[in-house]
Amino acid sequence: MRHTTIARTLAFILPLVFSLALPMAAQDSQNTSVAEAARRSREQKKASAKPAPIITDDTLTPAPASSPANPPAGQQSAVTAPGASAPAGNNTPDENAASAADAAEKKKKDVEALKQEVAALQGEVDLVQRSLSLDQDAFYSKPNFSNDKDGKAKLDAEQADLKQKQDNLAQLKAKFAALGGVEEPKTPAPPAKP
Repeated sequence: MRHTTIARTLAFILPLVFSLALPMAAQDSQNTSVAEAARRSREQKKASAKPAPIITDDTLTPAPASSPANPPAGQQSAVTAPGASAPAGNNTPDENAASAADAAEKKKKDVEALKQEVAALQGEVDLVQRSLSLDQDAFYSKPNFSNDKDGKAKLDAEQADLKQKQDNLAQLKAKFAALGGVEEPKTPAPPAKP
């Protein structure tokens, strides 16, 4: 009797296992084919993404003009000594572009640093606000809160600290906006579940 129960159970379970295993195997082969197609697509994009550079007269830097070996006395040479800086008005377009690129890069770094400072200070302000809210709840929940002078002094100090941090944050945001930084919109926090 026991063997017949096991045989019936196996006869029932084996077809179920095979019917579940067959779609899983087909799905696995389909996933690999999709992954293989994505891999081939990326390889094709890499191969076609970088066209050969075209060299023209505009892209080449002009060679420096040859100057006489001994310039006449009283005339200054157009060529400067190595390590000496060229006069500001005689910058080539490439030097102007490089200095503009350096200035843009510096501005970008300043904006990024200010952005991080604003985010850090915003986190501090949020933390102080939450702490103040908790302390206010604890203070005003006492039946004799009006007699608690130390608690009131602590709340006043926390409020002053919060006000100072908010002022600092406003100044940093103004400086950030003056540099041309764009503040990213905040995503609203999900509502608290009761």
